[in-house]
Amino acid sequence: MVSLVPSLTEAVAVSVPGALVGATDWCTHPAGLGVERVGGTKNPALERIVALAPDLVVANEEENRAPDLAALRAAGVEVLVTEVRSVAGAFPELARTLTACGAKARPSWLVEAERVWAGLPAPARRRTAVVPVWRRPWMVLGRDTFAGDVLARLGVDHLWADAADRYPRVPVAELVAAAPDLVVLPDEPYRFTPDDGPEAFGGLPCAFVGGRHLTWYGPSLLEAPRVLGEALRAARR
Repeated sequence: MVSLVPSLTEAVAVSVPGALVGATDWCTHPAGLGVERVGGTKNPALERIVALAPDLVVANEEENRAPDLAALRAAGVEVLVTEVRSVAGAFPELARTLTACGAKARPSWLVEAERVWAGLPAPARRRTAVVPVWRRPWMVLGRDTFAGDVLARLGVDHLWADAADRYPRVPVAELVAAAPDLVVLPDEPYRFTPDDGPEAFGGLPCAFVGGRHLTWYGPSLLEAPRVLGEALRAARR
């Protein structure tokens, strides 16, 4: 198998050891994964993938470009494309993917992660947020996103959830004028840090979160509620 999605790479590697022969340069988990690297999620080395002769390439409709997937299919490679836009939708898609990769049953981490998310208590309070994912130009979470659903389940409602686009471009002055309770700054795809991002938001409280816990659907789902909850509670000016 070849994985073109970092979170799926981690899920397959820990659930079906030895199944993967290739993964993207951005596939950082599990640490020390010894497989052929096949470029980025948006610019995979198609010839290298075909040369590996995988039984299957696993991809995602948002992470990967349709022309690349079409080119792989045209070369005779089977491609499985996932669509994950909510926490509830992640679990059946992960199960489908792992089964296609040779798993005989749902792995324990997937069963436990589904139980953890289903059992989350109702948030004691709700807060509003803007969630930038890029700058130059500024882009934020919009409608129908996995990360937006993750935050909503943790009591954080992002203010562009009804936008026409899934990742709208919004001038930073407009983001500040919306007066959110906090700004959620992930470390991917743009790497926001305490020195790069907060200065644009006029003293609004900022929460720094790991992209792996906010946007990945895989083994990180198991610890994401706790890790993200701690980061959100630690939001500071």
